[in-house]
Amino acid sequence: MKTLFFVLNLLLFGAVATVAQEKPIDSLQKKKITIVDSITTQKVDAELPKTVVATQLKDTAIFTLNDMAHARKVDSLWLQELFSTGRFEEMYGTVQNQTYEPLPYKAVSTEVLKQRLAELNARTPFNVEYNASLESVINGYLKNRRKSLSRLMSLSDYYFPMFEEQLDRYGLPLEMKYLAIVESALDPRAVSRVGATGLWQFMFSTGKMFGLDVNSYVDERSDPIMATEAASKYLFSLYNSLGDWDLALAAYNSGPGNVAKAIRRSGGKRNYWNIRTHLPRETAGYVPAFLATMYIFEYAEELGFKSSGPQIPFIATDTVKVKKMITFDQIAEITSIPKEEIEYLNPSYKLGIIPVVKDENYVLRLPIDQIGKFVANEEAIYAYAEKKLNEREKPLEEVIDQPARIRYRVRKGDYLGKIAERYGVRVSQIKRWNGLRSNRLRIGQRLTIHPRKPMGGASKNTASTKAVKLYTVKNGDSLWSISQKFPGVTVEKIKNWNDISGTKLKPGMKLKIQKG
Repeated sequence: MKTLFFVLNLLLFGAVATVAQEKPIDSLQKKKITIVDSITTQKVDAELPKTVVATQLKDTAIFTLNDMAHARKVDSLWLQELFSTGRFEEMYGTVQNQTYEPLPYKAVSTEVLKQRLAELNARTPFNVEYNASLESVINGYLKNRRKSLSRLMSLSDYYFPMFEEQLDRYGLPLEMKYLAIVESALDPRAVSRVGATGLWQFMFSTGKMFGLDVNSYVDERSDPIMATEAASKYLFSLYNSLGDWDLALAAYNSGPGNVAKAIRRSGGKRNYWNIRTHLPRETAGYVPAFLATMYIFEYAEELGFKSSGPQIPFIATDTVKVKKMITFDQIAEITSIPKEEIEYLNPSYKLGIIPVVKDENYVLRLPIDQIGKFVANEEAIYAYAEKKLNEREKPLEEVIDQPARIRYRVRKGDYLGKIAERYGVRVSQIKRWNGLRSNRLRIGQRLTIHPRKPMGGASKNTASTKAVKLYTVKNGDSLWSISQKFPGVTVEKIKNWNDISGTKLKPGMKLKIQKG
């Protein structure tokens, strides 16, 4: 796999990024370092190995590791789409409220659809047969969700190779990769109303059963590879029990007990479409959503879709085992990679911190053109990270088991953005978990929260100790570009502080930015 990624990188950019070939240095020494980039050359003093390109400005080290700057600039527009939210909420609502009434809109004729579904049926173990309900779902997706489907195709360029490797390893149909779209809309941090989390939407207990750990720092349900392996094991066990992939899909959504009851209530029938009326409402829309998604992706070109997915080496990634605790802020400063990109590549770390814990192998995933540089300079990088961590006013929280759900009582002065920030979640998630249609809260109201931050991780007086700045939105501004203007500020923080659920901004709009 590593060789494949290097070849990909070579084809895309003409050469694989060079890796420093220097021997390890036993201790930090004060050296003259030459910074070389396309703009300037200068010499500075720094207590770092000469393989690290750095400038010391008072207490801050600005690291300038060689980067494919042009490629990353080109990719920045795609990254804005990548980190946008709302895909999961749309998919979740679509499955919950699936309709089957015939539509006047038809992307293709019924005869063409029947032919294509027959071709799919011949090459997949799923029961892909034409019926009017499935045609209605397909036409509804193509009429109402074309834009979001295009984005999902872009994301699939990154995720599907990961999925296919694990699915093949466990002998599952490779088309099972489309299930992750139905489950999470390819959002590794998606959390449902009942607390199911990650690309494959594992509940806390089910995740534990299949080896996915959750603690104050790490939620392995959000790790793409680990969660896919766990999902493969679970799906394989469901298939062994039910003997049918369609029924295994239904059981994955609502549990094998509900499928067994539906079989009994239908008089012993075992075809999904014959027992569908006896399944929970969400599960009744679940398999049609899967089959419709599979059809659209398999015939994307014929249906007029073109992937606008990642075209830079960031899709060619590799991992390095972390030897000392390090934060995403430090990694971003060292590598010049946007913090949002690091978060996206490492979604299982809930607080933006990679801990080092006995008997655990926590890894950092980076674009392949940065991995070699990180490894070659890791002694200095860890020394810098340790220095920064030691400067923190408060000690980091211990790694403790994280509760899957809490009940929060609304206090005077609370608002959704404040509560969301405290527990490391989004306003839209709190609203979905509690069935809220507006942002209004009342004192004493009980809210269900699935926290991403440790329970003791935020002080009651945190917000009062931070200065708030009002930023006026200008023409051309986006949440992404505004977040880059303020150290430590992310798109999600801006959305939480201002109770924003979407990404659209209007010039003149006032945004609260917390500093400190």
